[in-house]
Amino acid sequence: TRPAEFEGRAVPEVLRSGDHARIERWRLAQSLHRTIAARPDLIERRGGLSDREKRLLEEFPAVPYPESSL
Repeated sequence: TRPAEFEGRAVPEVLRSGDHARIERWRLAQSLHRTIAARPDLIERRGGLSDREKRLLEEFPAVPYPESSL
């Protein structure tokens, strides 16, 4: 089992679900959110987001990420 909370922060339900394919999509979406926030030039340089990436961003909203982890 996975804890519902880690270091005082709620663990997203998707990570506790056991659905490995969904967890993989969530991780990709979070990575895209962080890249868009920190380095939008990288996304622009490769021609923007694919349709699949846009759907992932809609399906999985950004989760605040601790600044020390960036």
